[in-house]
Amino acid sequence: MQPDPPTETSSFKSRGGLQRVWRAAGYSWAGLRAALRHEASFRQELALGLPLLLLAWVLAPTRWQALALSASIVLVWIVELLNSAVEALADAVSVDSHPLLGRAKDLGSAAVMLALGFSVATWAVVFWP
Repeated sequence: MQPDPPTETSSFKSRGGLQRVWRAAGYSWAGLRAALRHEASFRQELALGLPLLLLAWVLAPTRWQALALSASIVLVWIVELLNSAVEALADAVSVDSHPLLGRAKDLGSAAVMLALGFSVATWAVVFWP
């Protein structure tokens, strides 16, 4: 038999409504600013991805292919942000070497590598003669 879940909620949990949407947007912008300020890999992927994002809509033969190219770039950014979040959380827990924290960071890095590979493959499929 499992215990009943707690009935109290965290004071940090949102209450809903338009104010929640406004606050969530603020947290999202803060996260993007933090990534730009603290994450060199995100800045590099953004610097490479932004021109490619524009080129996708100019060079792709169809709108669907342009969307696929754009989505592959945005996917890399999303995965990089999640990887950076894992790394920041791991460093907040401990800066000492720990096998599980190291594994978490390695898994995040592997996810970024797969997203980059998917993006390259998408571009190759669209433009390969």
